[in-house]
Amino acid sequence: MKAIIIDDEKHVREGLLLLAEWEKHGIHTIFEAEDGDEAIELIIKHRPEIIFTDMRMPKRDGINLLKWLHSSDFRSKTIVVSGYDDFEYMRNAIFYKSFDYILKPIEPDVLNETLAKAVKEWNDQARSRKSHVEENRVFNEVKTLYWDRLFSSLCSKEDISKSIEEKIDKEFGITITNKHKTVALLSVKPLAMNSFQGDQDLAFFTLVNVSNELLKKQNDGVCFRNSNKKEELVILFWNDKNISYLLREISSLIYQYSKVCLIVGLGKKSKNINEAYESALQVFLKHNLLSQKKIVTNKDVKPKPLLHLLDYSNDLKWAIQSGSNHQIDSQLNQIFTMLEIDFSLSQEQIQVWENQFELLRNNWLKEYQIHHKTSLYRGMNYWKEDGTFSFMKFKEEKVREFKELINTLSNVKYQKEKNNMQQIEEYLQQYYQEDINLQEIADRFFLSREYISRKFKQDYHATITDYLTKIRMEKAKKLLENPYLKIYEVAYGVGFQNEKYFSKVFKKYVGFTPNEFRHSVSSRS
Repeated sequence: MKAIIIDDEKHVREGLLLLAEWEKHGIHTIFEAEDGDEAIELIIKHRPEIIFTDMRMPKRDGINLLKWLHSSDFRSKTIVVSGYDDFEYMRNAIFYKSFDYILKPIEPDVLNETLAKAVKEWNDQARSRKSHVEENRVFNEVKTLYWDRLFSSLCSKEDISKSIEEKIDKEFGITITNKHKTVALLSVKPLAMNSFQGDQDLAFFTLVNVSNELLKKQNDGVCFRNSNKKEELVILFWNDKNISYLLREISSLIYQYSKVCLIVGLGKKSKNINEAYESALQVFLKHNLLSQKKIVTNKDVKPKPLLHLLDYSNDLKWAIQSGSNHQIDSQLNQIFTMLEIDFSLSQEQIQVWENQFELLRNNWLKEYQIHHKTSLYRGMNYWKEDGTFSFMKFKEEKVREFKELINTLSNVKYQKEKNNMQQIEEYLQQYYQEDINLQEIADRFFLSREYISRKFKQDYHATITDYLTKIRMEKAKKLLENPYLKIYEVAYGVGFQNEKYFSKVFKKYVGFTPNEFRHSVSSRS
């Protein structure tokens, strides 16, 4: 907390500084002023919570200072300190709502008791003000949410109940069922992406306030957030005289604030809100995003078919499974060319693409037994800095999504193949004593003989037969270190049924016969 002492006598100011228990009451900064004019400058700059002032001072005296404080928005607690037991000063102190009045010479007990009461009252009132502000904030948020939901529900209802009609009449002063309504739709996504770092709530708050500020002037309508659509802002007009002007003004204000141009879909007027909304929705969804118009109507919608990714699922799957970025680039470029020439580049088309890509991606991930999807890239930013749609950015985002999917599936495929070969190698290590052949391994691991031969040699730089022989020979060398084992026992121990064949293979692999190897080992020891 802060305090200020206003008195033209220095020794009085010094006395108050010494006598008051400032720290005890949480006051850590104390300013001083010699007269009312100097005090006003310090009060405006520092806004102290506690003010001690003399009444009789040069320039602006205490009475004029109290008048100024009374007319200002400062909620400071003012304690008058005066050496004049004069009714006029006392009357003015009471009239201008000073907190208390104490006389000079100042008694420390009286001073600190008065200071304690002033601090307590200021803190109590500050808590009350804070609570009141919070209550108002919560009330306004709840109220806004209530009207958002109410009007959002009317966008899908044919009839308005009597009770809702009465609520709207009470709040907005109109009988809404008697009015022709027109709806305009906007998406906050470009604004949120380019001006609010992706914060859609802040983007909605800004747009709603800008729009309603204009609409309220002549009670032309209301702007609200569609609680049933993630990114949709709705402007409901019940006065059709100023619609074009208001939309231009709203667009202009948004651009001045954010340098973002938002496309507005304007529907036909209707007595029913749901019909007016549906008309605007069709315009908003179906208009060409590459058009230069910012306020579009049904006259600007040129019907074109929608491109369906599902129609190209086999070609896309082949490109993805190839693991080749070149293949996916080639396939997507064909699709993008068709999309630009033969189909509609609209909000509806984007939704169809996104929904079908999600479906295809989920199916491919499921096929590869991948259950974690959260880390995969979702390209959703197709907007230039000024908020206009960019086909180039759309293509970049979609290509990036497909290429990340390629990398994910390729990694899993590699790991799966690697794990299969590791398991086969472990099987050889465990069952080297048995009669193992390639067909048995293929049957056990549900893989083709050709694939196993190729992949195993690629990973271990040896055929299955050579690798198995290597394992057996290394085991045989260990067994031959035991002088009590017969050669045929060693042969049987490592999977050979014929001692002579074992000796032939051993010499070829080691360079010695089994007996020669045993003698060399025993001579070293």
